[in-house]
Amino acid sequence: MNRDPIRLSPVVASLAVANVVVGILLATVFTHPAVQEVLQFDASLAFQHPWTFITYLFVHPGILALGLNLILLMGFGLNLERRMGGPSFLAYYLACGIGAAVFALGLTSFTNVPPLRGANGAVLGTALACWFAWPDARLKLDPFPIRPRVGTLVLALASFEIVNALLTSEGVAHLAFLGGLGTGYGVFRVQMLRARKAHPPSPPMPARALMTPVSVRQGGPPAPVRPPSPAAPPPERHPGDELDRVLDKISALGMQSLTPEERRFLNRISERKRKEPG
Repeated sequence: MNRDPIRLSPVVASLAVANVVVGILLATVFTHPAVQEVLQFDASLAFQHPWTFITYLFVHPGILALGLNLILLMGFGLNLERRMGGPSFLAYYLACGIGAAVFALGLTSFTNVPPLRGANGAVLGTALACWFAWPDARLKLDPFPIRPRVGTLVLALASFEIVNALLTSEGVAHLAFLGGLGTGYGVFRVQMLRARKAHPPSPPMPARALMTPVSVRQGGPPAPVRPPSPAAPPPERHPGDELDRVLDKISALGMQSLTPEERRFLNRISERKRKEPG
């Protein structure tokens, strides 16, 4: 997955700029906590604030979380957008983010879920898509000199969320981010099932027994086996009827539809007509 870091893909660049702009505005202009509360995803207010299923992706709890998500978005997203196309990549990215929020909503049936902030779920889904697309690839993460395998990094990110879920006060929120990973997996499973339905495997050829009849005489050697006589040829049609059939075929399907035998038949008829006295 080598890439030119200067050539930014449009959707990834737009997402990165949006994350940076929102982060700067929340840190400098809209510093009141109420603004962040309106944008973050709170499962208890999900249906009163439905826009938060998406807006929480651009609200990060700190500069470190924002920077890490931007690095991962650039590392995974550039190649994936070029492969999927801009609109499809954006729809997939948002679907994974919304999937994490829906998973958090489901967790409220079992425990209290802290508000979600950050694009962790969408980034996890993007990382999984890269793993599906390039299973053995290594990822270039500028400015870090490391080149981890995509699969290794996906497992490390998922493990990071699980560890945070066990060790931090906002553990359930980190666990909810795994909903983005599950959403990405579900999307690819549906695509695989659709591909199988569109191109079903060919049915196996039925087994046919190859049998050779052998006649047996009592008290003596077997009689020689004779090959079966060829089937009797079909009765020859009257030339006039055959000519009418061939002409009808030419009228319906054109000369190219004639078999070699039909072409020879026409040639014979033509020769016969030429030899007949005027």
